[in-house]
Amino acid sequence: MAQHSEGPGPAPANGAPTQPPSKSETATPKLNNEVELGNMPSDPAQNDIMQMARVGDIAGMEKLFESPEYDATYTDDEGITPLHWAAINNQYAMCKFLIDRGAEINRKGGESVATPLQWAAQRCHYYTVHLLLQHGADPLITDAQGYNTLHISTFNGNLLLIILLLHQGIPVDVEDAYGHTGLMWSAYKGYPACVDVFLRWGASVHAKDEQGFTALHWALVKGSPGCIQKIIEYGADRFAKTTTGKTPSITARELNTAAAWHKALYECGYDEDANAVVPSWPGAGYFLQDRRGFTTKFFFLWPIVLIWVTLVIFAGMPVYAGLPFGILAAYTIQWVGKQLLVYAPPDMRQFEKTPWMAGIFAASLLLVGLNWLFTIFPSTAFGEAFFYTRSMVDDPGFVPKLNGIAEQKAVIDELISQWKYDEAHFCVTCMIRTPLRSKHCRRCQRCVAKHDHHCPWVYNCVGINNHRHFFLYLINLTLGVLSYCFLTYQYFTSLTPNASDQCNVLSPTLCRVVNADAYSLLLAIWAALQLTWVSMLLFVQFIQVARAMTTYENMYGVNARSAASLASAFTSTGAPLDPSNAGAGAPPAGSEVGPHAPPGHGHGHGHKHRHGGMLKHWGRLLGVDTFIETARGRGAATAGPGAKRRGNRNPFSRGCWANCKDFWCDPAPVFGRRETGAAVLGGQAVNYTEMYESPAVMDVLRGGRRQGGYEAVAGEEV
Repeated sequence: MAQHSEGPGPAPANGAPTQPPSKSETATPKLNNEVELGNMPSDPAQNDIMQMARVGDIAGMEKLFESPEYDATYTDDEGITPLHWAAINNQYAMCKFLIDRGAEINRKGGESVATPLQWAAQRCHYYTVHLLLQHGADPLITDAQGYNTLHISTFNGNLLLIILLLHQGIPVDVEDAYGHTGLMWSAYKGYPACVDVFLRWGASVHAKDEQGFTALHWALVKGSPGCIQKIIEYGADRFAKTTTGKTPSITARELNTAAAWHKALYECGYDEDANAVVPSWPGAGYFLQDRRGFTTKFFFLWPIVLIWVTLVIFAGMPVYAGLPFGILAAYTIQWVGKQLLVYAPPDMRQFEKTPWMAGIFAASLLLVGLNWLFTIFPSTAFGEAFFYTRSMVDDPGFVPKLNGIAEQKAVIDELISQWKYDEAHFCVTCMIRTPLRSKHCRRCQRCVAKHDHHCPWVYNCVGINNHRHFFLYLINLTLGVLSYCFLTYQYFTSLTPNASDQCNVLSPTLCRVVNADAYSLLLAIWAALQLTWVSMLLFVQFIQVARAMTTYENMYGVNARSAASLASAFTSTGAPLDPSNAGAGAPPAGSEVGPHAPPGHGHGHGHKHRHGGMLKHWGRLLGVDTFIETARGRGAATAGPGAKRRGNRNPFSRGCWANCKDFWCDPAPVFGRRETGAAVLGGQAVNYTEMYESPAVMDVLRGGRRQGGYEAVAGEEV
């Protein structure tokens, strides 16, 4: 069995960890290959039994067991059994066969003195791990270096495997031979997602190893800002000292990770000396009592001041003075808001992560409504305001969370039994089975049923519950802006003949308009500008509703989610999908893997983030990229990013007319609240919080071709 030759830092001869190591001393634990194919015993029969276990040759193994000389308890000179080789090669059927034949499930073997469970965990084979656990494998048994199965799983950073083990009742703070916990290991390795899972599971940020190092000290070894920030957020002692008196600040300075340390401190509201940054302005006491609530309210209301002051300056001063002073006022007001961001919660440190953009539109709506009501026409934009409010405050269709660890474990066991324990079917943040067409929103920190997109303009997700309200909001907004501009035109037509034609720069005709009512003119121009992004978004929504698609599916492909239920059908080895390639299947049956093979990549640490300049960033916020993709006709027949177009059709589409009928004639009340997840698909009532199979699969299950299981669909279009 491959050994993990070092823990977090090298161990001296007396077995105690050293002081904070240098970066050269903290390399990733290596896998020393002590047992290789070339080193196997020369006995042909022994080679046969081990080889059969490696490749999953059950028929050959049964024939070999006919001899009284060999059975499932056979061991070589190092204590390695056939079950070890079957486990590390993910030969699920062979493992079950050997267990049924009496294999010693907790037998230790190899130079590292490890169990089959630890061999399987080393390669992140969580289906095999689950099988061994269900038949009595002990995850707390340690190998020669004092690592149990949880520690070995943490080395690879595989979230799904760590979650599977934690649901077996393993103490989250179980220590290895040197006092290192799983949290310390994940912090040292630089896996923020694993750190988050351990912390949410209740891991102690104050636990210390034999040398007095906390998880915060170990996070500073590799200098992962995400790990450092997460540990600080959970209340780690920023001044904790090791046995030699080294604080995290000293550790960061010695290991040249001070930049990451200072960045994490800033994001969490501390200065470079790790002291809390306390505001001294009036009202600071109220702010500190509820940072999140105050920040949310402030950045929703502050744009009213920004837009009103800017428009008043533009309207009340000559153009050569109004332009610079208006820009200066807008910059100053925004600068004030930026200063408050320093004290905001860590996940609200950018404008787009606050209700700022929703506040911009709310301010525009308020000012236009007041101007319309008291200046242009005695009427209000009721429909626009109503649907905007509903889009903002309604539950978008959050998928209900489970009640406790027992229910989570039952879901995990069910998914494993269906060969669907992967990131396409299980949310590692919400700890729930992921319904079809749902997506986890990092802003809302919840899974949203039939997720369309997270809209910063309404500061909410758009999902199954509020999608129709959002669409009606766009329609009413378009009609409202057009009618407002028309009424403004009529207003100025009657007002300008009596206005002065004297002003600077502009022609006499334009001077009359400006002198008549500059504020109303600028407000109408500002309202008309909203039509740029609204018209693009409205176009996209019309096309997507007609195609029975969501914005997420339009951008990344329908089958990237909906066909995942088909792509994860039973495989011969039961290998999990590679999280880095959700469409990849298991290794071919019979493929050989030994302890000398490189470890698999199974971190599953989230989606790749797209980066770009300011124009690209605003293009995404305004929906330009989605508009371009829709205008090109992509998304309707794509199987995912980079996939070849092979005529794959949308499994949720029933034709343009039926799709529109499902959306607009949904019996859910327009002015009331719908049941979470309730919708209509093909004229049939469905609930997207409970839908786990695509319509293609459900048709197979209900059509009589095969009841109670999957049918081969390799040749079918999905």
